[in-house]
Amino acid sequence: MSDLVLVFNAGSSSIKFGLFEIVRCEPSLLCKGLLDEHETRPRLVATSPTGERLFEKQRTASDNDGSHLFADVLAFIEDRFGEGCLRALGHRIVHGGPDYSGPVTLTDDVFARLDALTPLAPLHQPRCLAPVRAIRATRPSLMQIACFDTAFHHGLTPPARRFAIPKRYEARGLRRYGFHGLSFEYVAGRLAEIAPELAAKRVVIAHLGNGASLCALHGGRSLDTTMSLTPLDGLVMGTRCGTIDPGVLLYLLQHEKMSDEDLQHLLYHESGLLGVSGLSADMRTLLASSESGAREAVDLFTFRAAQEIAVMANTLGGLDGLVFTGGIGEHAKEIRSAIGRRLGWLGVCIDDAANDEGRERISGDDSAVEVFVIPTNEELTIARHCVAMVRTEAQGMKE
Repeated sequence: MSDLVLVFNAGSSSIKFGLFEIVRCEPSLLCKGLLDEHETRPRLVATSPTGERLFEKQRTASDNDGSHLFADVLAFIEDRFGEGCLRALGHRIVHGGPDYSGPVTLTDDVFARLDALTPLAPLHQPRCLAPVRAIRATRPSLMQIACFDTAFHHGLTPPARRFAIPKRYEARGLRRYGFHGLSFEYVAGRLAEIAPELAAKRVVIAHLGNGASLCALHGGRSLDTTMSLTPLDGLVMGTRCGTIDPGVLLYLLQHEKMSDEDLQHLLYHESGLLGVSGLSADMRTLLASSESGAREAVDLFTFRAAQEIAVMANTLGGLDGLVFTGGIGEHAKEIRSAIGRRLGWLGVCIDDAANDEGRERISGDDSAVEVFVIPTNEELTIARHCVAMVRTEAQGMKE
């Protein structure tokens, strides 16, 4: 068996993983899995690329933080593919702050720096670091690599990265960073493969899911994005509010007497689609519902998405392409259609038949903007970075 890399992709309520073989041209997926924490007792499931179930285990009552399941993943891999097969573990880390513009090996110092960024992503950063901490405790010699959601946007320049606050705070790191970078990186690369001429032009990628953001690309480089210092900003999300008047926050603190913790919980867990609908954070549930709250939440979601796409087009000085990705962007044809209608003035025209059938290219022949649906693959992006670092390390050892 060839050398392998294991990738962990931690979300707010689940952790996906993928096991890749290091081959000459492209990492090859051997199996994938999910640690689902929606249940009372989280469950780990591993499947083959074709969906065959290979391994399943439920967390025990004594495993309060789920760390034993990370060890179970490693044990399953070594039992199936042989001891010593793993060359590295790659992790999606949401926030890299101002210091990290690309993948890095997770040393003690790097881990401490990333842990210190938790206030900028309190929902995500601890979950991204949990597998790192658990595996370091049991396999301290195993190479672990951090790949950052902020790295793709690291080159943002003023004014796109700047807040209108005193510059002394910018010097302390209070600036717009952007997120979903691993997804945007993959989609931008895939677009360059299937539509290279378009990829060189002015494109907005819409990563729409429980977390949602946009990226304005020109020549494959990020020029603007909707999330900023934290993953709260920008679009309406499943349970997150997106852009909000700071005066609302001051009102809640000063007049509603909310604590910092209560306000954080409100913004991260009670807002967005869930808050507006009063029903669910799941777009599938809302689209299937006839309740007025559900319709209002969907309407706000598409209104704000179209509004922010226009903002991204302003940054780009026009719009040549629009790409939908993420769970909602890839699967909710109604959402794509509604956003397209709102952007008709900008030259977007979605072909109903192509959209309903889920084709890759869904723009009509008379559309001034090419519209695509491209499934994202953050795990493959992380695996590619890991393989490159493993090969660089091996080359350095030879020299």
